[in-house]
Amino acid sequence: MNVIPPSPNHPPLTPADRIAEHSRFVQRVRRRYTEELACLPPGAPVHASMQACLAELRARGLALPAALRVLRQLVLERLVVLDCEQDAPLAVVTRAVTELAELALDAACTLAWSELDELFGAPQYLGPDGQPQRARMWVIGMGKLGARELNVSSDIDLIYVYDHDGETAGNAQGRNRISNHEYFGKAVKHIYNTVGEATEHGNVFRVDLALRPNGNSGPSAVSLGALEEYFLVQGREWERFAWLKSRVIAPAASIADKSASALRGAVLPFVFRKYLDYNVFDSLRTLHRQIREHAAKRAAGNPGRANDVKLSRGGIREIEFTVQLLQVVRGGQFPELRTRPTLDALTRLCRAGLMPQANADALARAYGFLRRVEHRIQYLDDQQTHVMPTRDDDLNWLAATMGHANVCDFLHTLDAHRELVAQEFDTLLGGPTHGGCNGKGCNGRNGKPGANGQPRGTTDDLQSVLAQLPEAFAAKVAQWSGHPRVLALREDARARLVRLVQRTGAWLEQGRVSEEAALRLADWIEPLLRRESYLALLQERPSVHERLLRLMGAAKWPARYLLQHPGVIDELASQQLLAERFDAVQFEAELEARRAALHSTGEDDEEALLNLLRRAHHAEVFRTLARDVEKVLTVEQVADDLSALADTMLRLTARWCWARLKNRHREEPGFAIIGYGKLGGKELGYGSDLDIVFVYEDEDERAPEIYGAFVRKMINWMTVKTGEGDLFEIDTALRPNGNSGMLVTSFNAYANYQQQRGSNTAWTWEHQAMTRARFVMSGSEETPTLPATRGSLPPEGAGPALGRPDDGAVTASLRERFDAVREAVITSERDPQALAAEIVAMREKVRAAHPVRGTRFDVKHSPGGMVDVEFAVQYLVLSQSRTHPELRANSGNIDLLLRAERAGLLAPGMGEAASRAYRELRQIQHRARLDEAPTQVDAELVEPQAAAVRALWQHVLGSRMAA
Repeated sequence: MNVIPPSPNHPPLTPADRIAEHSRFVQRVRRRYTEELACLPPGAPVHASMQACLAELRARGLALPAALRVLRQLVLERLVVLDCEQDAPLAVVTRAVTELAELALDAACTLAWSELDELFGAPQYLGPDGQPQRARMWVIGMGKLGARELNVSSDIDLIYVYDHDGETAGNAQGRNRISNHEYFGKAVKHIYNTVGEATEHGNVFRVDLALRPNGNSGPSAVSLGALEEYFLVQGREWERFAWLKSRVIAPAASIADKSASALRGAVLPFVFRKYLDYNVFDSLRTLHRQIREHAAKRAAGNPGRANDVKLSRGGIREIEFTVQLLQVVRGGQFPELRTRPTLDALTRLCRAGLMPQANADALARAYGFLRRVEHRIQYLDDQQTHVMPTRDDDLNWLAATMGHANVCDFLHTLDAHRELVAQEFDTLLGGPTHGGCNGKGCNGRNGKPGANGQPRGTTDDLQSVLAQLPEAFAAKVAQWSGHPRVLALREDARARLVRLVQRTGAWLEQGRVSEEAALRLADWIEPLLRRESYLALLQERPSVHERLLRLMGAAKWPARYLLQHPGVIDELASQQLLAERFDAVQFEAELEARRAALHSTGEDDEEALLNLLRRAHHAEVFRTLARDVEKVLTVEQVADDLSALADTMLRLTARWCWARLKNRHREEPGFAIIGYGKLGGKELGYGSDLDIVFVYEDEDERAPEIYGAFVRKMINWMTVKTGEGDLFEIDTALRPNGNSGMLVTSFNAYANYQQQRGSNTAWTWEHQAMTRARFVMSGSEETPTLPATRGSLPPEGAGPALGRPDDGAVTASLRERFDAVREAVITSERDPQALAAEIVAMREKVRAAHPVRGTRFDVKHSPGGMVDVEFAVQYLVLSQSRTHPELRANSGNIDLLLRAERAGLLAPGMGEAASRAYRELRQIQHRARLDEAPTQVDAELVEPQAAAVRALWQHVLGSRMAA
């Protein structure tokens, strides 16, 4: 940005231009309260120093209302000096004003209770034991007061809520009983007289009650029950943004004893919906339009009012709306986003990946700049205004106190910040192009042509758009015309549906999506019509709509997965979706932060945690699926990521289950999970079950009982179906003695069983499984924390968490001992011929259980299929790893084949050919399963691969393979 040189009208500014006394307000305070200025202790005003000042003013004979008003004058005078002359941080100013409001309201409540109790007695209700209990009223601060970011000349938005209806106890003579509702109504008036009424000393704060239920037509104080009913029946979308920042401000005693937390149960579900909530976009557009129109009316005939740093384009309000919109949309599923202060929310949105770091930093800088400008405007005359001054001397002072060399430089910087804010706001909310869609039906609301000349659809009559659609898609849509779910939609939702249909049809004509994709989208939308938020999401995000269509057109299984878990489509909005891979450390840390956020609001019950795990797992599986379908990942990478995800879910489930286990006897469990099969070999696919074995190392005499209960709880957490589905099917058949054995085994018993010690020992097929076994996790592994760039809230008070170093020795011991047992098992001396015979016999049993009819080739079970590769590799490991250490690693079939060839155990080129064939057969199987197609193909198509596998089998296991 080029700095504009100063003009003759704006000469260079000097430090003298920054003096606080330029403020007419400061001049008045210093003239009138000369003697009182010393009552406020030096430094930034905080609660303690303001309390001391208030006590001194009271000692000088001022009544509480007057003392509070004088205190305000002194505090604001101090803030002008600190801010303008000493560059105090924004947080110092907003904290001081917020704490002044908290102190004043607490004092006003104490005074009101004292005087009203003397007249009418305490408000009461009957407690659970039938005894009278005192009813309480809470003063709820909204907006910037609730967020602790109050500006220096702000009014305060308050709502008064009391907990129980009832009747007062009466005065000392037992008379003057009134209802609690009347008592608290009088209390509201009393508090207003103390804080809001204008006197010779001004007021402490202007008070606005317009945000209460039913606005100015509603009662001044409302019961908690009535508030809950209002939220349920009448609460409007814009009120959710207001209640997002709500906080109990006073009385301080109710905050200290946590009785005010009763409000959470009503407020949280109103503000934050269970599912992703894109319906709020239109509501916020309407609210923002009304604010803009109101600002325009105020500026009519007074052009200066158009330069409003709060309400004009690119102002403070647009930053707040940008942040609050993302919080409300995602806060139901991401509780760590539920924070009040704007700058803190920006940081959390960035950590959650909902806003690029550069954008968040730019908005934070703009917010700080605009808030400081707002304060300086208000310092001039102590007026609640956000309009830039027009006097040259005021502009000079404002620019100087902001650290600028001249007014032109200051105004240039101001415009740059506002333009950035406006662009970010328009991008999020949909500016002139409303999301940037170039197809038909994307943006319009009035039926007139859009910017690209395409007609904009607004009619809710689906019949009227059928002629615009390709034949097959039109036939599908025609079935909706009389559908009960369509008829039950609200008018705006039906309009959204029509626009989505038009857009899809336009993309079909343009060749951007396939007809199969459009038909699958129609099948997907039909059962979800009652969830209008999904229609809103697709309408608001054309890029998500198009990516969804591509995904559905690629295969059948993604469409089925989306039908089971529709909420995951929001993942398609991420710009990083195709550029990233699964990050286990980040994923685990984010879920721990999410659990901590739920704990902080008392929402971390078992059902909430089960659903949290499921939503996160489904979303991550969907991200992998999207990358897979877009061919960003290979089959091996898909398996790696799904296996790493399963490992993470096992760790989290174990950690959270142990923390909630009633009979746990130690902070860290001495246990471990061993993975077998596809989990052990890191070859998981979509929907694979988990073959796992649980072992423990604990000398406590109650250990078998405790760990048995723990494992049963953990399996239940993984397998039980909730409203969000389930996680995995768990198979523990590979534990010692199979399904007849103990669900969890001591490690010594497990080791003895595997190493043929004693009368009860493992079979050869169990040793085959051991070649792919892997130590998945233990009970003392570290709980990850997010890196500084993507960090989140620390899980304070979230209960015991696996991952502390108390039992690190147990962890290391179990991991090392398992690795030693596995190595001992696979390197045991064996008769190669006997081993071959057993493996071939087992192979024939598997084949018999999966017969292939006709001449088709089953890529997994036919001779020359994938199972033959797996059995051949298992034979090589069990028969040769004793003398060839390079075969001991659980590195996957492809790598082990290449290692065997390098070791001279396979003919030159055989290992490479077999590994290539195995990879290609896996790809065929993977694609077939994605499209829900049979894995049996024309034998001629895979003859080269089958021949390579048959050659491997012949070389490794001789002619024992069936023809």
